[in-house]
Amino acid sequence: MAFTGSYVCTTFATKLLAAQINSTDTFRLALYDSTATLTDATTAYTATGELATAGGYTAGGATTTMTISTASTSNGTVVIVDFSDVNWVAATFTCRGAMLYDDTAAGNPAMLIMDFGTNKSPVAATFTVTFPAATANAGMCVFQSVLTNP
Repeated sequence: MAFTGSYVCTTFATKLLAAQINSTDTFRLALYDSTATLTDATTAYTATGELATAGGYTAGGATTTMTISTASTSNGTVVIVDFSDVNWVAATFTCRGAMLYDDTAAGNPAMLIMDFGTNKSPVAATFTVTFPAATANAGMCVFQSVLTNP
């Protein structure tokens, strides 16, 4: 088993804060088997360990959309980055995790690594990756800037 957890990739946080990723970009969620070695240091989409095109899955993954919103908290305003859920219909495959990446940006930068915890093996069924609700407490990525006086 090569997956070791779920991560926000450093390339995503860096590019998002540098305004190099836009909500109008094309984002894809690729599925991987247990041989994939993906961590927070993963910088870009890779086909190594990705599922083959078969059983309702297409190499490169499925498209998802990103939304950016804000929410007020007791500590100020937070920025929430969220993605639409992704479905594979009539899926028959085994996957261990996923990578969300920006298919528009140069080099297809990695954004999120998701470890499903165990192998998932749908058989002729809809397989859905559900992202958390876009709230300040449960959003996929929540950024808050805190300024203090010296």
